[in-house]
Amino acid sequence: MAYPQLHKNQITEFQAGLSAWNKKENKRKMPWKGEKEPYKIWLSEVISQQTRVEQGLTYYERFIKKYPTIHDLALAKDEEVFKLWEGLGYYSRCRNLLATARFVSFERAGVFPQNYKDILALKGVGPYTAAAIASFAYQLPHAVVDGNVIRIIARYFGIRLAADSMEGKKSFQLLADLLLDQNAPHIYNQAIMDFGATVCKPLSPNCLDCSLQEGCIAFRQQKVNELPLKKKKITIRKRWFYYFILCYGNKIFIQKRQEKDIWHHLHEFYLFESKHPIIWTSKRAMAWLEKECAIKNPVIKFISTERKQQLTHQLINGIFIEVHIDEIPQNLPADCWHSAKKIDKLAFPRFITSYLAEKN
Repeated sequence: MAYPQLHKNQITEFQAGLSAWNKKENKRKMPWKGEKEPYKIWLSEVISQQTRVEQGLTYYERFIKKYPTIHDLALAKDEEVFKLWEGLGYYSRCRNLLATARFVSFERAGVFPQNYKDILALKGVGPYTAAAIASFAYQLPHAVVDGNVIRIIARYFGIRLAADSMEGKKSFQLLADLLLDQNAPHIYNQAIMDFGATVCKPLSPNCLDCSLQEGCIAFRQQKVNELPLKKKKITIRKRWFYYFILCYGNKIFIQKRQEKDIWHHLHEFYLFESKHPIIWTSKRAMAWLEKECAIKNPVIKFISTERKQQLTHQLINGIFIEVHIDEIPQNLPADCWHSAKKIDKLAFPRFITSYLAEKN
């Protein structure tokens, strides 16, 4: 079923309802609301991608404090920025953040692009982020379209197109553009994002107190929990990570992930990845270390319980095995042994930092 052709009065009614809610009921506060500086808007949007706003707030404030301008961020060391990003996940965002900061700072003398097309060309900036920057910083008429916006439109107008299909994506973008308040795009975009986050939520939406319920087709037809439709089912890949914490004196073996995989360029302990779960005992770990790393007489100090971390398309299972050795194996790089003081400055994936936080 194709999306309906909206009449002018439908558009006006929706805009008026959203505007009234925004003025009277919207109590959502964020440090970047009303911000006009493109650097801060861009930073807040990148941090907020695939991250809960509550979690992103703290990171945004840390970044602004440490890097108050795009020049400060551009001149920062990679390792320093990754450490500050630690725990946010999706580290490709951090790599793109640095690349864009350096491009704007070095190639554009710190001047952010001022039109949608050039903003969209920045590394790591997609249509949603480009629209947000264009509308909030420059009041340009570009509609933001994310999960919140799609959900509101699908429910309110009863759209039964799969939001993740090619037809659905194009249709929701067209509808979002039609509904956009051309005279105040920055206010409209912020309002619809806030409405989706606080009222028209994915689960347990606040329909009974919703000021837009009278015009909402999904509410009238009792189909709120069915929309928006999705075509694809996410297939979860299961992986088993076994980390060996190799300790030699006051130093620990730490390596950087080089493969183009999850946690690219982050640090980790010696990793053995298996396609299947393994039950580790001290005896089994000792035998594996002697064979795999040519470590003689390893002393197994600790084997953790199994831990899990759910990523978007992957489930990471694993354990940590603490091992003390009395000599550095020749087949392990000599420059990968670090003191605890140095380790504190390195960036690790959350799977490791959460374990270390509990261990300490």
